Amino acid sequence: MPSSPAELPAEDTDSLTHEERVAPTWTESLARTLSRPFGGPLGEHAQVGRNYFWTALRVILLLAVLTLLAGWVQKSPCIQQYVDDKGQVQLDWRGSRQFTALCYSDTVPLYTAERLDQRGSFPYITSWKDDEGKPTEHVRYMEYPVVTGVFQWLNARVAQGLVALVPGLPMTVIVYFNVTAFWLAVAWLVTVFSVARIARRRMWDAAIAAVSPLVIVHAFTNFDTIATAFATAGLLAWARRKPALAGVLLGLGGAAKLYPLFLLGPLLLLCWRSERLKAGLTTTASAIGAWALVNAPIALNPASHTGWKEFFRLNTERNADPDTLYNVLVQWTGWQGFDPGLQQGQAPTVLNTVSSVLFLVCCAGIAYVALSARTRPRLAQLGFLVVAAFLLTNKVWSPQYSLWLVPLAVLALPRWKLLLAWMTVDALVWVPRMYFYLGTDNKGLPIDWFLGAVLLRDAAVIGLCVLILKEIYHPERDLVRAAGDEDPLAGVLADAPDRQVVTPARGEPSHRMRHRSDAGDHRSRTPDAV
Repeated sequence: MPSSPAELPAEDTDSLTHEERVAPTWTESLARTLSRPFGGPLGEHAQVGRNYFWTALRVILLLAVLTLLAGWVQKSPCIQQYVDDKGQVQLDWRGSRQFTALCYSDTVPLYTAERLDQRGSFPYITSWKDDEGKPTEHVRYMEYPVVTGVFQWLNARVAQGLVALVPGLPMTVIVYFNVTAFWLAVAWLVTVFSVARIARRRMWDAAIAAVSPLVIVHAFTNFDTIATAFATAGLLAWARRKPALAGVLLGLGGAAKLYPLFLLGPLLLLCWRSERLKAGLTTTASAIGAWALVNAPIALNPASHTGWKEFFRLNTERNADPDTLYNVLVQWTGWQGFDPGLQQGQAPTVLNTVSSVLFLVCCAGIAYVALSARTRPRLAQLGFLVVAAFLLTNKVWSPQYSLWLVPLAVLALPRWKLLLAWMTVDALVWVPRMYFYLGTDNKGLPIDWFLGAVLLRDAAVIGLCVLILKEIYHPERDLVRAAGDEDPLAGVLADAPDRQVVTPARGEPSHRMRHRSDAGDHRSRTPDAV
């Protein structure tokens, strides 16, 4: 064992020279309990940062790998094959296995539904007809944004190449799922890595993102980890004072799923408040430029322009999804909805308007909070509020969308038990959802079980929002600030002035962040007894 920092590898030497990190076994009862099989809580005089290999970051990434493996196992019943009576190899979804085994993944049916199985096809150019020969017949194209659509197409080509080159592989769709799952897992590892680097002194909070039950259930349900990787890496770039790179990454994330672009709003508000608007505009311009650059070859090509618009058309014309508050109201009140009698191909105009207005109202409220709070809110806090507001007011909340909230929640409200409780509730919505889709005629659950689970999930997310708002107005309760970091995501705002753009009304909270010694510095505390 080396006896001095000079003898340690560079990475460990760096960890010794940084300010002391938060020890989760001192501050989190859950971590303290889980540490007992591994020697118990960190000792008061323990030496930290002297292990050659098992650094905190590598342990967190290992936990993420194990969780992702559990996620693959959870989906594995849906990638089995069998030989039918005609001697043909088929995917084994007999008896609605995708629902009874809780293993459904969009990746599997989309392989044929999006015509990825056809050689010579290309997203946004290849088209097909739904309801062919019926009055509701209409032309369809790839329904995902450009980055996600091309991602699927590339994985399909790789899977087809592997099946052609390697004898004995299973069905192409199974190979396609596994290739896709590999890259989705890499994307989630990037997400966890970025959270850990952003969290700085509270690096171990990233372990909550690494072991989240939502990852087990939804990492491979759809393609959303690509967006979380770009979004969180963009936030890391912002924290490292690289606004242009942050914008490029957020723009690429927006070309995969829309939500990373929502983070630009809170960022601009904080820049305005801090008199660093130029940096915020640089990030915004870079994001728009990256998004446009990726989309331009598809959008401007006459052969693919119509296909490129499919994502926007579908999102305009689709009605409220089953797991939204709008559908809960329809199912439990007998209400006909905002657009009764809607026909195929007609957009629910009133619902679209209501959803948009509600989201904009929420954004206006969040903007007021950002500009009026006595102490400048943290970027992760505002980012979580904006994304949560979108999910709660939107007419679509696909189950995997909850992954969007995970890294933001860990950075905004690092209370381990609370976050794991919410993630568990959210993940368990999958069970009544699958058995509702199974149908009561096939021994499935009535819709009320599913709707009740949806309300519990929404209530949990609203509860997190309330707690974040309380910590914004009472920053002395913020665990991140108490650890000594005003905002790990501040970036160029770290040394900027903090001014209130909006003066709060009389009677609103006026608490300023107390000095760290008053707020309860974790480093002055003695480990709790085991």
